[in-house]
Amino acid sequence: MKEENHLNISKSIFLIPVVYIVAIWFIYWIEIQFDINFNKYGVFPRTFVGFRGVFLTHFIHSNVSHLFNNSIPLFVLLSSLFYFYREVAYKVLLFGGFFTGFITWCIAREAYHIGASGIVYLLFSFVFFSGIIKRHFRLVALSLIIIFLYGSMIWYVLPIKEGISWEGHLSGFIVGFLFAITFRNKGIIREEHQFIETEFDTLFDEHGNFAPPKVEEELSDESDN
Repeated sequence: MKEENHLNISKSIFLIPVVYIVAIWFIYWIEIQFDINFNKYGVFPRTFVGFRGVFLTHFIHSNVSHLFNNSIPLFVLLSSLFYFYREVAYKVLLFGGFFTGFITWCIAREAYHIGASGIVYLLFSFVFFSGIIKRHFRLVALSLIIIFLYGSMIWYVLPIKEGISWEGHLSGFIVGFLFAITFRNKGIIREEHQFIETEFDTLFDEHGNFAPPKVEEELSDESDN
């Protein structure tokens, strides 16, 4: 896909990020307004009932702070995903979200695991590693910006703070890395520059030495004809 056609900003780039952010805030508003607790719909590892959380956990949050902390990186990373990787953006978001929840369901402690943090780590990992793998200067720059803004996030894939689902973070981080490898030939790809040979180039040999055609040889060829 040509870069100039691929990197066209349109309203559709921000559609999914805005819809997702509005959805998770609306769901939390329903909890507060009607005094409902959706935590039980999160991932509860290795149980049949808890498996529903694989699909629902990314929309459930425990409090306003939890929700706010996820909203800003979600918007930034989702916008980056749909801007630079629109060809595979839905696959990364949907399949990546599923596998993040599924791995969490397989490996996590017995507790309800909720929040869009798994998606945040999925996108963070995918965008960062994809930029490095593709060696595309714009993606590398984006990766460095992400590291600058959210670099401290990497520590939360480890059990360093109680009450945080580091298993969900780790699952998203692993899935994002694997997807970056899987889709390394999708989205923006660094094009190799090809130079068109001109008449000036024929004045040099393959080693770069000046070697114009000999006039005598050209006259000799004409006389033979």
